[in-house]
Amino acid sequence: MIRATAGLLLAWGLAGCAVPEWQKPGTPLADIERAMGRPTLTQALPGGGQRLLYSRQPAGQQVYHMDFDAGQRLVRVAQVLTLERFQALRHGVDRTEDVRRMFGPPALVEKVARFNGDIWTYRILDNGNPRQAHVHIDPSGVVRLVMFTDERLDAPDPHH
Repeated sequence: MIRATAGLLLAWGLAGCAVPEWQKPGTPLADIERAMGRPTLTQALPGGGQRLLYSRQPAGQQVYHMDFDAGQRLVRVAQVLTLERFQALRHGVDRTEDVRRMFGPPALVEKVARFNGDIWTYRILDNGNPRQAHVHIDPSGVVRLVMFTDERLDAPDPHH
């Protein structure tokens, strides 16, 4: 049992060694995938390039875009779960696909009585503070509202 647990911890630790921000421009796509593993999403970019999206949701607070040129070489890495990017969503214009393309799948999808539609919740860091971005998407798939709340990680369990 101890040996199996140690093996799992070692595998988990080695998988975590590949950090998106440490990848160098010019690195071939195949090397990135070998180091980072399978991306959460893959999308075509203009000019024959490709974007790999790596999400740390639902437990983490980062989503990375790793952009490659037509020659499959890394051009840039960006962490996109930022307050500014959520604030840039266009209410009444952007759609479910736009949100998924930018941020990947949410940490949580929920409903509330006062909104007819889904609320996609993403865990983010805002100047080092844990927060949540709540994207309200109506039944036709259109973004209607984006709200932010603080995430209380040290909140006492109300059941104890």
